[in-house]
Amino acid sequence: MKKWIAFMILLACLCNHGQAQTDTGKVYLFCYFKGSSADGLHMAYSKDALEWKALNNDSSLLRPEVGVDKLMRDPCILKGPDGKFHMVWTVSWKEKGIGYASSDDLVHWSKQQYIPVMEHEAGAQNAWAPELAYDAKKKQYIIFWATTIPGRFPATDSMGDHNHRMYYVTTKDFITYSKAAVLYDKGFNVIDATIMPYGKKYVMFLKDETKNPPQKNLRVATSKKLTSGWSAPSAPITGKYWAEGPTALWVNNSWIVYFDKYRDHKYGAVTSTDLQNWTDISDKVVFPKGIRHGTAFAVTQAEFDRLVSLLK
Repeated sequence: MKKWIAFMILLACLCNHGQAQTDTGKVYLFCYFKGSSADGLHMAYSKDALEWKALNNDSSLLRPEVGVDKLMRDPCILKGPDGKFHMVWTVSWKEKGIGYASSDDLVHWSKQQYIPVMEHEAGAQNAWAPELAYDAKKKQYIIFWATTIPGRFPATDSMGDHNHRMYYVTTKDFITYSKAAVLYDKGFNVIDATIMPYGKKYVMFLKDETKNPPQKNLRVATSKKLTSGWSAPSAPITGKYWAEGPTALWVNNSWIVYFDKYRDHKYGAVTSTDLQNWTDISDKVVFPKGIRHGTAFAVTQAEFDRLVSLLK
């Protein structure tokens, strides 16, 4: 009898453990902007990474407060090892800094900061689409974005889209930052990069912004280090349409790269298991109407449930 009771207790523990694992399953979130972005942060969710539904009745969760133009374009959210959600965004078409705020629950945010990442560059014209990544080895964050500085890269300075390159700073605390440096320069106009860990290396999805002859497509680069050693870009992974604002998820052993088909006023997606062979699945993804450039990321079921409860 005692052995039977012990067996039943063990079985109950195993069942409870299995339930706990189920409760911590992933839910995918997508932060984005609409229109001019003056109303701020919007968010959608998905259980399968294909069909996305707006949260908060597709109303803003956070309104922009920093920068001259007070915009909140191209939001990027990353959960750090400190348990906080860190967000950066574009504050203006022409300012030399970016916006930053953090949150424990994606509803209540810290005081917004203006980070003057390119203020030291007299000729800098912008700071577009900043994104975040975390370097676990160095225990620091990297913030990267696109800037054009007339005359800095003469070979592409007069090609219609000037000479955008990807720049970056590092920080451990979002208080002090390194001086901006070039992150990606392969001799062409590049914007809208996003970086994801991939085994023992990193993968960068980027937009070839070349205007003459027109490219306006997405490509892939890889590196063993976050801030250096990036490869030349791959062949385009998107089609004849113009694409921008890539963001990626690793789902069921496959990459899904979402992007803004900005000329067609809709979102698209491509998928791959090896970063070389890509299939267009734009007809399989559903997004809220009017969604613009944003970032996809995963949270636990518990984090999602808390978010939903706070929005009620």
